[in-house]
Amino acid sequence: MRFPIPIGLSTASVYPQNTEAAFAYAADLGFDGVELMVWGESVSQNVAQVAHLSQRYQVPVLSVHAPCLIISQRVWGRDPKVKLRRSVQAAEDLGASTVVVHPPFRWQRDYVRAFDDLVTELEASSDVAVAVENMFPMRADRLFGAGERSARRMSDRGGKPGVSASAFGKSIDPTDDGYEHYTLDLSHSATAGVDALALATRMADGLKHLHLTDGTGAAHDEHLIPGDGSQPCIEVCRRLADSDFSGAVVLEVHTGSARTKNERAAMLARSLDFARTHLYRDVKDPTT
Repeated sequence: MRFPIPIGLSTASVYPQNTEAAFAYAADLGFDGVELMVWGESVSQNVAQVAHLSQRYQVPVLSVHAPCLIISQRVWGRDPKVKLRRSVQAAEDLGASTVVVHPPFRWQRDYVRAFDDLVTELEASSDVAVAVENMFPMRADRLFGAGERSARRMSDRGGKPGVSASAFGKSIDPTDDGYEHYTLDLSHSATAGVDALALATRMADGLKHLHLTDGTGAAHDEHLIPGDGSQPCIEVCRRLADSDFSGAVVLEVHTGSARTKNERAAMLARSLDFARTHLYRDVKDPTT
């Protein structure tokens, strides 16, 4: 039997507000849970405090995003292997089913060599899915323009990013290396100039987690509200809703332009409405 797809809010979506604010928005707006972004904020690194917030606001943690960003290089120590192990342990402690992880950076040589085996080991020793996320290259046109100008350059090149280089030691398309589980991020696919529907097809049954967001093809990672960019957000959502997808969908959107809490709440509510509309499943009671 298919169940409704849970829709969560990334705690990163309320930046510069904090982790507790994300739980409050999620509770007020009716999200099904949150994705915990582990980064520089101290509460995000403290599993006991996060568990307290989850209980206080009655909002479950659906997933944990491992501290993979350059700005979180010192979070939970310097060893990225330890960070990933701690992320899986945090997910277990919080009752989350998924850890989202980026592929290793090129300069993390030991981690690059160990990454595939570590992911396999962690999945074998826990009930947590380690879902490797698609990424994007550093594009040369970021030096020559931003926003609409770089998006136009992408369009003029037939949707390809042009001169670019990857910062990662593994492919930015995780299906090239092959993992049991994947996270599809639609802002990353926009910046990379990747066909998101084709990528979802390659991920196949391994697609465990969706970062529902959008992008125009600009040279930077935009994380727009779904529907505000050029990505096939509706098509991806309908494909999941019409399939046996049993993972979660998380809104990972940028709301930094909001001037007030009410403006931020409105942006998050619009994102949730988009998700609810296009991820709808007509779930029938098997007893009737």
